[in-house]
Amino acid sequence: MSWTNDRKLCFAGQGEDDKFLHDQLLPHNFEDACKGANAPLVLRMQPGYDHSYYFISTFIDDHIHHHAKALKCA
Repeated sequence: MSWTNDRKLCFAGQGEDDKFLHDQLLPHNFEDACKGANAPLVLRMQPGYDHSYYFISTFIDDHIHHHAKALKCA
C-alpha cells in the first residue's frame, strides 16, 4: 500500500504533561505502529500541556486545518 498524499497522513497531538501519558495513552506505541505499517504520522508532543481544554483550545485550529486540507476544503 502506498501512502503518498495528505489524505493518508495521520496528525496527532499530545501534551507532554498528561498524567496518563506513560501508563495509558502511550503515543509512542502508536508512532511505532505507524512506522511498522509505513503509514505517515505527524506526532506533536507539546511541552507544558496535558490533554485539557487548554491543550485542545490551543491546538484545535491546526487539526481543523489538517482535516480541511485532507478533504480538499482548504
